[in-house]
Amino acid sequence: MAQIDAVLDRIDADLDAALARLFEVLRIKSISTDPAYAAECRACAEWHAADLRSIGFEATAHATPGHPIVVGHARAAGKPSALFYGHYDVQPVDPLSLWDHDPFEPFIETRADGSKALRGRGTSDDKGQVMTFVEACRAWKAVTGSLPIGVTVLIEGEEESGGKNLPPFLASHADELRADIGLICDTSMWDARTPAITTMLRGMCNEEIIVHAADRDVHSGFYGNAAANPNNVVARILAALRDDTGRVTLEGFYDGVPELPEALAKDWSALPFSPEAFLGAIGLSQPAGEQGRSVLEMVWSRPTCEITGMGGGYQGEGFKTVIPAVASAKVSFRLVFDQDPEKVRAAFRAHVQRLLPPDCRVEFINHGGSKAVRFPVDSPPFAKAREALTQEWGTDAFFIGGGGSIPVTNVLKAKLGMDVILAGFALEDDRIHSPNEKYDLESFRRGMRSWVRILDSLSR
Repeated sequence: MAQIDAVLDRIDADLDAALARLFEVLRIKSISTDPAYAAECRACAEWHAADLRSIGFEATAHATPGHPIVVGHARAAGKPSALFYGHYDVQPVDPLSLWDHDPFEPFIETRADGSKALRGRGTSDDKGQVMTFVEACRAWKAVTGSLPIGVTVLIEGEEESGGKNLPPFLASHADELRADIGLICDTSMWDARTPAITTMLRGMCNEEIIVHAADRDVHSGFYGNAAANPNNVVARILAALRDDTGRVTLEGFYDGVPELPEALAKDWSALPFSPEAFLGAIGLSQPAGEQGRSVLEMVWSRPTCEITGMGGGYQGEGFKTVIPAVASAKVSFRLVFDQDPEKVRAAFRAHVQRLLPPDCRVEFINHGGSKAVRFPVDSPPFAKAREALTQEWGTDAFFIGGGGSIPVTNVLKAKLGMDVILAGFALEDDRIHSPNEKYDLESFRRGMRSWVRILDSLSR
């Protein structure tokens, strides 16, 4: 305990220097989706590689067909090993007019209650989160000369723009990267005082349909009733996707969807969660999903079918009396447990074809998909990490679900055979991907301290 206390003291004593390093990397405009910033992305990768080398890692910024991937090793023979994943790229800052300050000139904001926040693009997603882990390694090295376990750090530069070069990189470097456990810090706390480990994330299946009828838009007075109307066809197809109880009607849709495991159900029931407050924050009051399910079940452990876009006919100012020749819709399915995205896609397409009138034809556009991922909450690494977080924050850490998807978790599981501890310190109000992004100073400080404790706990 004396050793870990010394490392934690080092974190607190070095806070100003850690912030200076973070601000240095935050100033690099590593926007991966815009080719105009390719040089900045390379510079950011090189910055991370040099920073890792400065604390004793063997680190390289590997070229890819896109942006570089940084890999750093601090090997420890005979000890457990971990692979930490993060990303150095950030979202575009548009619209710039909605920022209260330069997004790439970070600063510390003192709020009315005296608390402090780091402001700037990437403070929370994901540069601030990445540096909590790196600074924890720096402190261990400074105090003891080594890390308590073997650590490989992998920081990619395309997470915000599809990440297409990461899977082949992982496949070709699998032996070099494989570890006993994966660590990811791109997630959130339950609230500002309660740490959490995300143990399940939903997969996805995204489809677009384009329904064609007449060979041109036609007069609704001359052809109404007689001509097939693609808007009506698409509306009927979409309306039939759910029944009156909110269940999705696709054949076999719920295959591979069991009831929530008892241990997780118990954890979730203990969470201080208000459905009224959750929906009230966006101006709503009534849950709209499957009847008989809690809101947390709906957003974490039940599959969804959501219409995310629709178009067809005249949508400009005023009114135009035509039946359109074409109508379209985009449908997104969030998947859980063992649902197969390709089976869901096939069932959706069969549903569309079954309801398509003879005079119409349909185009399907595949917008990708991935399986859900979940990890064993009763395995020793998860229990150790949970205990470490509880010790640092002074309140029980929760195992929670996630409504979104982090595709890299599937890739690490599938290609490297690793379970992944998702322990992040972001908060709901961090405004990631939005103007005026922030990361609480306390999230940064205690995030570093949390990783110190987690690394120690995984060594025992």
